[in-house]
Amino acid sequence: MSEVILKVENLKTHFSTNKGTIKSVDGVNFSVEKSKTLAIVGESGCGKSVTSLSILRLLDENGKIADGKIMFQGRDDKEPKNLAGLTEKEMRNIRGKDISMIFQEPMTSLNPVFKVGEQIAEVVILHEKLNKADANKRAVKMLELVGIPRAEEVAENYPFQLSGGMRQRVMIAMALACEPQILIADEPTTALDVTIQAQILNLMKDLITKTGTSIMLITHDLGVVAQMADHVIVMYCGKVVEDAPVEILFGDPKHPYTQDLLRSIPALSSSGEKLYTIPGAVPNPLHLPAGCYYAPRCPHATDKCTSEQPSLRAIGDNHKISCWFDISDITAKEGQQ
Repeated sequence: MSEVILKVENLKTHFSTNKGTIKSVDGVNFSVEKSKTLAIVGESGCGKSVTSLSILRLLDENGKIADGKIMFQGRDDKEPKNLAGLTEKEMRNIRGKDISMIFQEPMTSLNPVFKVGEQIAEVVILHEKLNKADANKRAVKMLELVGIPRAEEVAENYPFQLSGGMRQRVMIAMALACEPQILIADEPTTALDVTIQAQILNLMKDLITKTGTSIMLITHDLGVVAQMADHVIVMYCGKVVEDAPVEILFGDPKHPYTQDLLRSIPALSSSGEKLYTIPGAVPNPLHLPAGCYYAPRCPHATDKCTSEQPSLRAIGDNHKISCWFDISDITAKEGQQ
C-alpha cells in the first residue's frame, strides 16, 4: 500500500444561516496516498468543494469545522498534524507550499492588475524566501513546466491577455511553484473546451510522474474521473455513499446512486435514444430525510431505508458503500421475478 499523506476522519463542516444549520459535509472519511489521484464526485451541492475548502481552512465566515480530524504528514513532520486544530498563521505556512489548490475559474482567481509572472513569483517569495530576481526565474521555469511557449513573454502578460487554457496553466504553475505534496484541483476543466481540457488533464498526469505530487480531483465529470483517478469517493448530501478503486467503481458499482450517475453518461451507441436522468431532486439541506438521503430517489428503497440511516461499510477489498443492501443481490432477485 502506498504512503498516506492526508487522512480525513469524520469531517463535519456546518454553515449557519438565518433558516438553520446546513451540514454541508457530514462525517466524511477518506485518505490521499503519495503520487496518487483521488477523485471526489457527485452532483452539485453534494459537498465536494466544501470538503476541499475545509482541508485548507478557506471557509466563509458562517462556516466552521464542527468535528473531525484532517491529519496531514508534512515533509518535515515526525508525526501527522491535525489541520483542523492549527492556528491561521500555521495554516498560511501550509497553503500554497505543502497543499495547493486550483480553483474553478482562473479569471476570478488571478489578480487582474498584476502580471502573471509576478503572481507566481509572489508565492515563491513568501514560502521559499527567494529574492525577486530568483523568484522571477522560478516563475518562468514553472510556466515552461506546464507547457506554455515563450514563457518569458507570457510572464509579462496580464490575465486578460491570455486564453482560458493559458490562464488555467498559469494557475497550475502557481499551485506547483513550491512543489506541494498535494494539489487540490476543483473542477479544473469546467470552463474549457474539450481540446484544452484534454491538454490540461494530460499535463496533470505528467506532473504526477515528474514531481510525485498527489492530486485531489473535485469533479462531476465521470469521463475525467475514468481518465485521471486511481481511487474514487462518491458523495451525496454531504456523505460518502461509495468508496472504491476506479476500476471497481466503473466495472462493478454497488450503490444505487453511483449506478444512476453512470447510467446518466451519454454513450455513442445511444444515438437517438432519450438520455437517462435520475428521478427527483436533491433534498433540501435544511430538511433532510430521516433515513438514507438517497431513498426518495432510489428505486430499491424499503421502509428501512426511509427510517434508518446506513453507515459506510466494507463489502470487499478496498470497497465500501453506505447502503443497507448489496445492489447486486437486489437486481438478481428482480431478474428472477
